[in-house]
Amino acid sequence: MDALWVSGEVANWTRSRQGHCYFTLKDDRAQLRCVLFARDALRLPTDPQEGMQLRVFGSLTLYEPRGDYQLVARRVEAEGGEGLWRLAFEKLRARLEAEGLLDPAGKRRLPRFPETVGVVTSPTGAALHDILTVLQRRAPWVRVLVRPTRVQGEGASEDIAAALAALDSSGLADVIIVGRGGGSVEDLWAFNEEPLARAIAACATPVVSAVGHEVDVTISDLVADLRAPTPSAAAEAVTPDRASVLEQLEGVPERLARGLRGTLERRRLRLDRSLSRVARAIERRLVVPRQEADLAAGRLERGLLRLVERRRSQLSGAAGRLHALSPLAVLERGYSMARTREGKLLRRVEELPAGRTFLLRVINGTVACESAGPLSPLEGEGT
Repeated sequence: MDALWVSGEVANWTRSRQGHCYFTLKDDRAQLRCVLFARDALRLPTDPQEGMQLRVFGSLTLYEPRGDYQLVARRVEAEGGEGLWRLAFEKLRARLEAEGLLDPAGKRRLPRFPETVGVVTSPTGAALHDILTVLQRRAPWVRVLVRPTRVQGEGASEDIAAALAALDSSGLADVIIVGRGGGSVEDLWAFNEEPLARAIAACATPVVSAVGHEVDVTISDLVADLRAPTPSAAAEAVTPDRASVLEQLEGVPERLARGLRGTLERRRLRLDRSLSRVARAIERRLVVPRQEADLAAGRLERGLLRLVERRRSQLSGAAGRLHALSPLAVLERGYSMARTREGKLLRRVEELPAGRTFLLRVINGTVACESAGPLSPLEGEGT
């Protein structure tokens, strides 16, 4: 029998381990058993919910064991065109949001002046051409690393995720653009699948998602650090404009000088405050040592005075004793001393023969004398 489209409300949708889907289409007058084999079921973005209105394209066959007609479906769509796609989108969005992967607080800021921009997209698509054109115009000094990948079709989401992870792990890119040009919902669906969403969330490098046109919003856009409405807009978002950079550079010397002056002034003030605090701390710490030093100096001064007084007394006594032993003291008592001119002391009469000159020291001076010779014992006693 020729293929035909059948519309109805879905009921009893089940999916076997082999991936075959069994369900019933019904309306208020009849119902029809349907089967969607695994090879065709792979194209479904998600399983339809109970009660959804579906349009099914397929061929009627007879299921002989039961004697029932059934529709072997080749394509299943929700009424309204994007029903199943929207349902799959919202299911994944809700799950990722519950895990915090869509939280704006987790979004990272893009570097202002990236040296290297990574691009994950199809090497033959218009998106890559648009990105390279904008980057060359705005920031020709930027290096571009392109990681080519498929961007649509079965398994494309895994391919894009692998390319993104490889570029991120290389550590060569400062920011990464992932995306493609416009297309139908099915064309863009790789950017609505979980493998790519989790790969974006796991990136250590900031990621910009640029999928389709401005009206197209994908799961990748929601998970990325920044959503750009088009690939060209993504290239503009990740690089500064050359004219703007030159304008900013013109004012750099003055801003740098002001910044340095401000920095020096702040550091000088901090140093003054630090020195003041150190001086006060030292002053507080020196109070007790200074008092102890004053007390010790007083004790030392008094000890020295006592020592000097004792030494003075000792010296006075020694001087008295020395004076008592001095020849001058003997002279004061009426004696005199005879010496040669060379200073030799003459103590015996034998040293004073007649005619010898000598000096006689008395209490108040010296007298030159000549010896008359020794006297006899009797004469000596008479004098």
